[in-house]
Amino acid sequence: MSSRDLILGRVRRALADAPPDDTPYEEAVDRSYLREHGQRTTAETVDLLAENLADYRAIVHRTDAGELPMLIMRLLAARGSASVLVPPGLPPGWMSAADPTLVHDRAVSTARMLDEVGSVVTGCALAIAETGTIVLDGGPEQGRRRITLVPDHHICVVRVPDQVVASVPAALERIDPVRPLTWISGPSATSDIELDRVEGVHGPRTLEVVLVSGG
Repeated sequence: MSSRDLILGRVRRALADAPPDDTPYEEAVDRSYLREHGQRTTAETVDLLAENLADYRAIVHRTDAGELPMLIMRLLAARGSASVLVPPGLPPGWMSAADPTLVHDRAVSTARMLDEVGSVVTGCALAIAETGTIVLDGGPEQGRRRITLVPDHHICVVRVPDQVVASVPAALERIDPVRPLTWISGPSATSDIELDRVEGVHGPRTLEVVLVSGG
């Protein structure tokens, strides 16, 4: 008998005398909580997203679709990245002005190979204004989860306002729960018992978020 079987057996025994409850899940869970805190215009929601991203120590940029390739080029140049990792479905125009060597993620790419890349550029699934959170779901513009965790520098493009939602409940309505979801609030960081903050432990040390409008 496996450890799993032992644990599940204990759970069944503990619940043996519990009365059955056939209440549908939709009725059993109280959904009367606030959908979002306050009422904001679309522009105010985007501003809140930018504010909360910055509060989590992400670096926030704003641009339009026409200037996006030049902005990405400048960010990569400032970083000094000789190579940049891109997912398979990244719009080619985003990298049209960039000089670094493009590295395409492949199934054979190991963590060691990905660690040698200077930066990664991706899109996102959604961005949540109230929490300053970027949601990735492994879509064509984002690629596999590992490519956004191993490189030390991540540039993430968010289309505004289409990919911006006000709250977590609003985000949950738009994402597919069976996809490989990654929720990012700022660069990777942790603190030890003395509260010494260390960044880049289990993800990028630097997160740059580009809010792009107009396309």
